[in-house]
Amino acid sequence: MNTTSFLLLRLAIGASMFGHGLVRLPKLNGFSNWMVGTFEKSMLPKAMVTPFSYLLPIAEFTIGLLLLSGLFTKPALIGGGLVMIILILGSCLIENWEILPSQLIHTAFFAILLQFAANNTYSLDNLFFNK
Repeated sequence: MNTTSFLLLRLAIGASMFGHGLVRLPKLNGFSNWMVGTFEKSMLPKAMVTPFSYLLPIAEFTIGLLLLSGLFTKPALIGGGLVMIILILGSCLIENWEILPSQLIHTAFFAILLQFAANNTYSLDNLFFNK
């Protein structure tokens, strides 16, 4: 993978995560209520779903912002992959099989980018840390 391909993929997954967080942050209470309602009949207790429903948009926004800027790229990619794994598990617990392909594709993006992180030339990481 060359540096331009890495940049395009990093920006694409970063924009997706950033956008998910950006639209949810202004309506955080409504998003939380929706998520809690969605998991009402799952085996997860409300006491676990509620804090996660508030943390998820913040994590998505932060991971997206870091990937868009190319700052702390490796930790952001690992964090994004972990968020996706948690979302995949949650989707399985509520039997929402339709969302799994999107979550698996996101996870693949994170893993592939992590594998080729040496190509992160166009980034703040490269500017600040590779002198």
